[in-house]
Amino acid sequence: MHNILGRLRGRDRAVEGSSSTSASGGFAVIDFETTGLFPGGRDRVIEVAVIHVDVNGVIEGEWDTLVNPHRDLGKQSIHRVKASDILDAPTFGQVAPQLVERLSGRVLVAHNARFDIGFLDEEFTRIGYGPGVPLAVLCTMLLAADIIPGAGRSLADCCDHFDININGAHRAAADAYATALLLGEYIRATPNEQLWADSIASARAAWRPIAGEWVQWKPRPADDHLEPHFIERIAVRLPEHAGSEAEQSYLALLDRALIDHHISAHEADDLVKLADELELGRAACEQLHLDYYQALATIAWSDRVLTDMERSDLATVSKLLLIPDDAVQKSLEPPAAWHVNPAALLEVSTVELAEFKLHAGDLVVLTGEMIRQRDDWAEELESLGLVWINYVNKKVRVLAAADPDSLSGKAAKARDYGISIVSEEGLMRLVAELQAK
Repeated sequence: MHNILGRLRGRDRAVEGSSSTSASGGFAVIDFETTGLFPGGRDRVIEVAVIHVDVNGVIEGEWDTLVNPHRDLGKQSIHRVKASDILDAPTFGQVAPQLVERLSGRVLVAHNARFDIGFLDEEFTRIGYGPGVPLAVLCTMLLAADIIPGAGRSLADCCDHFDININGAHRAAADAYATALLLGEYIRATPNEQLWADSIASARAAWRPIAGEWVQWKPRPADDHLEPHFIERIAVRLPEHAGSEAEQSYLALLDRALIDHHISAHEADDLVKLADELELGRAACEQLHLDYYQALATIAWSDRVLTDMERSDLATVSKLLLIPDDAVQKSLEPPAAWHVNPAALLEVSTVELAEFKLHAGDLVVLTGEMIRQRDDWAEELESLGLVWINYVNKKVRVLAAADPDSLSGKAAKARDYGISIVSEEGLMRLVAELQAK
């Protein structure tokens, strides 16, 4: 695994009078909801969530609050925070003393950490604060390329590999909780990785505390679940982008900008600023826009039907991203790969099923409540030289499901990757054949 520790760091603004407060160690998962996309301008934090995770990936504590930014709330259709919600919410300056104590001495973890650490850094700058020590940061979006190769960049897509559900996306508490669960799965999937120990060791120094009276944090009130927009639903399933970290960061910001089918003048400026900051030229951005649009179209066609709504939404995105007309026209036609003889497809599938075997070293994933205990299955699989893991990646040979028609995240990812799904009975047959060799 590549060592991502240190790739993303807040600016070290050492300030006199550093605290000697002892650090608690472990991880602090953070998530912010904001008025817009880009820190350093007029956009502000409007919601903060912090979750403590120990060295074994177990959640230890959770806190969240709305934050009054003393400005309009931006695209409320996305984060769904109302002005009435934040009227008596604390400001960031009032939240900061508790926030600093809850982050001090821990590795900061976020999904698309460049975004959240950027806003944390900017809000601290506004109140004249510096931790006094370098920040240790890990990004679960970037770590996915090593731990679950093939995963897309969205939090929901990464969570699907482990059957983690996000209840209430675009609420800081919900996204932070899902990220904390994802971090725990990462740690358990790579128990011997030095990355975790190295990152914790580098974060033990205590931050400079902020003096001041602690105020009552104000969690967001519960709200009704809203159906996500077309782009948000599709972006969850976008495939892994094989480009640089700079390109991943740009595409992640594009995901956020396109959720409501509109790129405002401020968002356009933010994308330009980020491209400049990441040293992405015009030609590179145009290619990223084209790749992004084509990936959206491919996913929209994945059920072999392009609805009128999907056509309309793709047309909107194509205009926002200035996609060439010929590329748009091609995207509205069924993929050429489907023009094959269905009978031939059935014949190939039947042959492959009949010849399917397991071999020592194959990766096997289990999902659902099976007749046999999960630990019993794991023990038998490992005794035969098979490798049991608890998540789906492109290297997995077979997914065994209590119900082969399962709609679980693991089953969905297996189908996306073309991984064979068998019932528990089917797994028994495959294991018996391997034992008979």
